Amino acid sequence: MLKPVYQAVKAPIHKMPSPQRRHQIIQVAMDLFSQKGFDGTTTREISKAAGVSEAIIFRHFATKEDLYAAIIDFIIQDYSATFYSEIDQAMRSNNDMAVFEIFAFKILETHRKEPGLLRLLLYSGLEGHKLSHLFMETQVRPTYEWLGNYIARRTADRVFKNIDPMILVRAFVGMVSHHSLIRIIYKDSLLRKTNKEMAREFARVFLQGVLNQPSRKKQSS
Repeated sequence: MLKPVYQAVKAPIHKMPSPQRRHQIIQVAMDLFSQKGFDGTTTREISKAAGVSEAIIFRHFATKEDLYAAIIDFIIQDYSATFYSEIDQAMRSNNDMAVFEIFAFKILETHRKEPGLLRLLLYSGLEGHKLSHLFMETQVRPTYEWLGNYIARRTADRVFKNIDPMILVRAFVGMVSHHSLIRIIYKDSLLRKTNKEMAREFARVFLQGVLNQPSRKKQSS
């Protein structure tokens, strides 16, 4: 499950810069990293684009690792407790359609609100950057396990076909993320549907493939 990973730098209150400035630095860093990669972006460029000195940046973020962690927190800030409570409620009531539709919609909306996210993650992976590993371990893996546990339970209930839950999670998340990839990176507009419509269709297609179908004997009885 997604969770914040940034720990605020401890400093005397009178020396703490404004929250607005910190927010601005994160946004500027994200924009530059998504355009030029991590290897191609310096703290000097970040400070110049943000209109502050490098000292101000390091006053907010004592190390680069703090900045990378703060970027992840910024990315996931819209994954509110409401989002998880909705899915948890759907899971408790075994509402498979709601579980996967809400999940898909939040992924698509995150990519829409932060279009630089995909580029940022692609750069971090290709450059072997720490952010890639950090994002995988603190966000992706726990989320995979969370959804995978639900699929495993529904498989044990014989509602879903007996397929490795992690393969099903990869298939579903991959389907949704690929849609964002071709829209944001490749600027493809072939499917002119809203994120709400696409989330519903992705959930429907996925469930049609994994739900156990009643036997013909049961259908005729």
